Amino acid sequence: MKKPGYNISLVFTTLFCILFLSPNAFSWGFYAHKKINRMAVYGVPTALSSFYKRNIEYITKHAVDPDKLKFVDSAEGPHHYINLDHYGSLPFAALPKYWKEAVKKYTEDTLNKYGTLPWEIIYWENKLTDAFKKKDLKMILRASATIGHYVADAHVPLHTISNYNGQKKNQVGIHALWESAIPEAFGDSYPHINGGAVYLKDPAATIWNILKQTYPLAPVVLADEREVSSHFTKSQKYLPLKNEEHKIRYTPAYIAAYNKALNGMVEKQLRSSAIDVASFWYTAWVNAGQPDLSGLRASN
Repeated sequence: MKKPGYNISLVFTTLFCILFLSPNAFSWGFYAHKKINRMAVYGVPTALSSFYKRNIEYITKHAVDPDKLKFVDSAEGPHHYINLDHYGSLPFAALPKYWKEAVKKYTEDTLNKYGTLPWEIIYWENKLTDAFKKKDLKMILRASATIGHYVADAHVPLHTISNYNGQKKNQVGIHALWESAIPEAFGDSYPHINGGAVYLKDPAATIWNILKQTYPLAPVVLADEREVSSHFTKSQKYLPLKNEEHKIRYTPAYIAAYNKALNGMVEKQLRSSAIDVASFWYTAWVNAGQPDLSGLRASN
């Protein structure tokens, strides 16, 4: 996959679109992304865990780098989602597993328009494998943090549909409600993981399987919010905006009610994200020949 460079001249235009207009704005919140990468460190097998534990602060801090990149690179946004509903009633049968075949079938412009998330994960998995082979600490950590971000995004149901923020059904704000407000309210109570990572014989097939499990959850996410909303008045559902604030803010009572209606979905997706992230890390290391990483540690 061709990687775009930075285009600083588009920063302010991109920033406006990111914040107010486009699906590029939406991803697990900073809190959740950091938590997922941090949890993943405890998911890798013993043979690799000492390396990631030594570098846990870097892995945690840089989990949000891909979201920050969206503010300076207008081509970054599509890497975070894929609108599967664009590809018909059987999208997984229609979409090729690998990037070159997908470009041949749909063109690169079409893929970028509707999201490139699964192929972006494989791109970075290959980067991580190569970095492990070379014992390139800087790239190992960058690729690990980046993969963590994108794999986590693949577990967010609203990252798989064009109605990514409920904008088509008068549910604007649901994206941040699901992936930011709920984790921030309840994430500290989620139990840590201890192990769980497995070797992935076919990483490309794995990411498509993750999406197959995530995609059917999107209608549930939307339907549950509509049902909960029907029992709340506007003042019970929303907090007043502060000064010039444009962000929708929900009351703690509404967040709690929606979380209850989802029956643990957010926690399950977050924990599954962490285990899958650890599996991608572990697989890259094994495929690189299981190099000795003792002594490698990031400065920040």
